[in-house]
Order: sequence, then structure tokens, then C-alpha cells
Amino acid sequence: MLLVQFLTESNERRVGILNDATIRIIDGYATTLDMARAAIAQGQGLAALADAAAGAGHANYDDLARAGRILPPVDHPDPAHCYVTGTGLTHLGSADTRDSMHKKIGGDMEALSDSMKMFRLGVEGGKPAPGTPGVQPEWFYKGDGSILRASGQDLDMPAFSLDGGEEPEIAGLYLIGDDGQPWRLGYAIGNEFSDHVTERQNYLYLAHSKLRNCGVGPALLVGELPAHVEGVSRVIGLDGQVRWEKAFVSGEQNMSHTLENLEYHHFKYGLFKRAGDVHVHFFGTATLSFADGVQVKTGETFEVESPAFGPALRNRLAVHDAPYVKVKRL
Repeated sequence: MLLVQFLTESNERRVGILNDATIRIIDGYATTLDMARAAIAQGQGLAALADAAAGAGHANYDDLARAGRILPPVDHPDPAHCYVTGTGLTHLGSADTRDSMHKKIGGDMEALSDSMKMFRLGVEGGKPAPGTPGVQPEWFYKGDGSILRASGQDLDMPAFSLDGGEEPEIAGLYLIGDDGQPWRLGYAIGNEFSDHVTERQNYLYLAHSKLRNCGVGPALLVGELPAHVEGVSRVIGLDGQVRWEKAFVSGEQNMSHTLENLEYHHFKYGLFKRAGDVHVHFFGTATLSFADGVQVKTGETFEVESPAFGPALRNRLAVHDAPYVKVKRL
């Protein structure tokens, strides 16, 4: 099941079930968050609740997308109560990439870079038995709910950025129950979007490079994630033509960690189990246009598409002013 949040012509929020280009509007719940809260309270699955609440009303996805009325698949009315985070060095990539990576991580552990050490740790211990913790992944903070961008919205990077590059990923979407229990609503395709030039200057700049907008959606995939997910990432030039395109794979079959292990190492912290909070957690990628020497220009468009997630995620690259900030003494 795919769920989509959108705005009506009168600017009212709605959520519905997407089938091809038709959205069956759900009655009684204005948002995905409302539905998730109700599903937890009623002790039933999100898909079952959505099916039971789907009414006779319909909307056309393409019309909504053209009008710019698609919303992220989940959000929170108070953005401070939405965490956006992620994990890296989790994907094995294509067969060629895997072979190359295994050669790089072989031999003496102490001779490896920190990144290669982390990758090797994941390969060796990222898939423990269910119900047991494996090795910790790399982890990073991106921001709060204010950085989420829906399909059709710009990805704004601050003027001091050295680069704005896509990262086609799958994100897990979560709600923390009143008792502190994390609940996974499902998954969405995403563009984690980072400053790779800043990161490459020094790996300790990773934290700075991640503090950017991110694209999520347009649809929430309810249920389990397929073990093998295929997709395509594109950069569309100012002339409307594709100037870079590459296939990517995800899902546990193509990862060095299980999703359960990645989730455990995020939610093991009490900070991330605060009742009522929403979490958007990116699971990583192995495909970047930056790795192929592409520098995306302002006004060009990122497109991330995977059949399992319905319509493509499209976001234009934009730049916003970032004036010098001088703190005042009180």
C-alpha cells in the first residue's frame, strides 16, 4: 500500500491511498500522523486502518503534483518534534563495486582508513541474529522536520555550500508511541542531499556536510521493504534533458547491515524514544553523481525513482542567502 499526503485547493490537508495516478481519500483522518496515532491506539496495522477508512472521494496525483500540492509522506505539526537522521557505509553496491570494496577492506585492519574500517566492521558484523545487536553503523544528524521537502519543492542549500549533491536512499518513517515504543509506519524513497565537497576536505566535516534539506516521498510504502529494491537516480539539466543517470539498488540483499540492526542502534538512545516524536531515518546509498565527477548546477533537478515507491521524487536545486551571523552579548 502507498499513502500520499496532499493539500486540497482550499489548502486543507488530506491523506489517501495511491493506486496508479488515483488517490482514494481517507475519511476521518487529515494526516498520516493522525492515522498512525489511531492505529497504535486501536491496536491495528496502518494498512488495515487506511483500508477501512477509505471513502468515496478521489483525487488525481498528477494534477496535485502539477499544482505543487504534494506533501512529505509524514511530518509533524511542530517540526522540532521530528528528527531527521541517517546511517552511512551500509550499502554493498553493484557486483563490480562489491568486488572492489572487498579488495580494499582486506588485509591489516590498522592499515585501513576510518571509512574502510567502518565498512569492514559492517560487512563482518552488521547482520546479527534477529533480536541481538550487531556492530554499530556510522550515524549522523541532518536536522529537524523543517528540512523535509516534498516532491516538487526546491532543495535549498545555503550560499556557503561548496556543493549540493543527491544521495538516492530509502528512509524509514517512525512514530514513538505514548509508552516510548518506536513504531515503523513504513518506508519512503528519499534524496538525502549533502555537500560532498565539504565532506571530502576532511571526513570530520561530515557533520557539517549533512546539515541540509532532504527530499522525501512522495509516497509512504506501508508494510515490509523488499529484500531487493531497484531504482534510478537522475540529474536533469536546465534544458530539461537528462545529463546524468545511474541505476541504484537497496534493500537488505544489497546492504552490509540488517534494517533491524540499523533501527536498534538509533532507537537504543532514550533521546529518540520521546512519546509523540516522528523520525525520518535514511539507510544509506552506494550511488552518487558526485562520484562520477558531476557537479549539479542551481536550477537543475534531481530525480529519484523506484517502482516499489510509486511516482518519482523530483526536487530542483536552489541556493538561499546565508548572511554572516554575529552573536550579541545580552
